[in-house]
Amino acid sequence: MDRFLLMTCFARAVETGSFSAAARDIGIGQPNVSRYVAALEDHLQTRLLNRSTRKLVLTPEGERYYAEVRRILDAVSESEMSLRENVMPSGLLRVACPTALSHMYVMPLVPGFLQRYPDLELDLQISDRFVNLLDEGAELAIRIGHLDSSSLRARRIGSFKRACVASTGYLEKRGTPQVPSDLKHHDCVIYTLLASGATWRFKDEEIPVSGRIRVNSPEASRESVRAGLGIGQGPAWLFEDGLRSGDLQIILDEFSAPPVPMQIVYAANRLVSKRAIVFMDFITEEFAKIPQLNT
Repeated sequence: MDRFLLMTCFARAVETGSFSAAARDIGIGQPNVSRYVAALEDHLQTRLLNRSTRKLVLTPEGERYYAEVRRILDAVSESEMSLRENVMPSGLLRVACPTALSHMYVMPLVPGFLQRYPDLELDLQISDRFVNLLDEGAELAIRIGHLDSSSLRARRIGSFKRACVASTGYLEKRGTPQVPSDLKHHDCVIYTLLASGATWRFKDEEIPVSGRIRVNSPEASRESVRAGLGIGQGPAWLFEDGLRSGDLQIILDEFSAPPVPMQIVYAANRLVSKRAIVFMDFITEEFAKIPQLNT
């Protein structure tokens, strides 16, 4: 049996969430898709999908195999496309994005991107957890901070100022820190997914901070600061509305660390598809128009 067809049926079943949707997408009968995926499992002697009446769920083995299959199918598609001139990019592009950046800046750009490339499908994996491109089938990831993995390549798409911010009410009650070391005497909102944890970086030093609240999302950090629960540190654009209204104030501005880079990363050892290239071009072009992302 055609191994390529089996892998295609498996990949589209995963991406569409059902055998029937995959069958419509590929243009074959639903029973055939189910039979082909079962044949692939028999060939591998491994269960790839757990079936229920409502959905398909990848097994751990299926997750690993899907990532490999997606790379193979993408390579074949890109190889064929490279032989055709003036072909619009097509297919599914999976991109991992941080939550706050996605909601504020990436999602508003999606309609324009999909309108420009009508044959593309976009799967945005919006999360602040670390997404391993090699294991999870994503072609691209938007990352904040410096790249430290030699298995990845990066394209810079902007940079931003990291600011210390507090509510006007908090500063009236507790006073305004004058130097970074004063933070040791204040409540700070700790963002637990930040690699540096409860240590905040400034221009010439790093300061350990503490507080009564810890959160695992940038939005929760912002709302905690607005509620007067403590001083926060994060991208200046995250607090833009509160700064504009006067509810929030930037403090210790003269001690700020250098701007933080933003980049799109992709696997160094993987063929970069045309759809990934046009997405990187589009985001770079649009982010360049946003002052807050070019400090």
